[in-house]
Amino acid sequence: MGSEQSFASGLEDESSSPFRVLDLGVLGYRKAWDEQLRIFQEVASGGPDTLILVEHPPVMTLGANFHESNLLLPIAEYEGKGIEVHRTDRGGDVTYHGPGQIVAYPIFDLNRHGRDLHLWLRTIEQTVMNVCAEYGLESRRFPPHTGVWLGDKKVCAIGIKVKRWISLHGLALNCTNDLRSFNLIVPCGIQGYGVTSLSTATGRSVTVEEVKPRLTRQFQQLFEEER
Repeated sequence: MGSEQSFASGLEDESSSPFRVLDLGVLGYRKAWDEQLRIFQEVASGGPDTLILVEHPPVMTLGANFHESNLLLPIAEYEGKGIEVHRTDRGGDVTYHGPGQIVAYPIFDLNRHGRDLHLWLRTIEQTVMNVCAEYGLESRRFPPHTGVWLGDKKVCAIGIKVKRWISLHGLALNCTNDLRSFNLIVPCGIQGYGVTSLSTATGRSVTVEEVKPRLTRQFQQLFEEER
């Protein structure tokens, strides 16, 4: 399932990489969740931190803070449109995943990285902000809302869960996805603000495959600085 590699920015000694990468390609949400749980057990048993990269078929995920009013249609109508709906134990409200969006699940043992939940969230945000900067985009945080924004539009949603100080779930960065699907919900439960994508913001197609190595490299650089 997918491909696994150590990412060491061209270094021959793969053991020098701060984490490994597991690219699942395109995979349904439920199967990807099962893979997260498998990797979680490996990390909990002393295995290496692992960054999972995946692209999901259309799915609405409902976080631990989900409010029903943020689903604008009955669940059966989403399913009729070919969009699955799954409840999850991550933080946050409702969001959408679909083709053209890169989803990253860093299954990292925070016992190795300071045991600071807020720092972990800010690190994930900074990783995405650094990717945006590579495209000449000025991104920002928008407290108290977790995530990354371009102006008043959200480009990346973040929702995590930490169990035994090991992080699950992660981020969803819009690349070339059809943003109209977000009109079917109140994204992340935040009223009055829209969503955008790297492609919309740059005026050209920015694909998931183009973003994968950039996102991975930015994760690596931040954790190399931590050493």
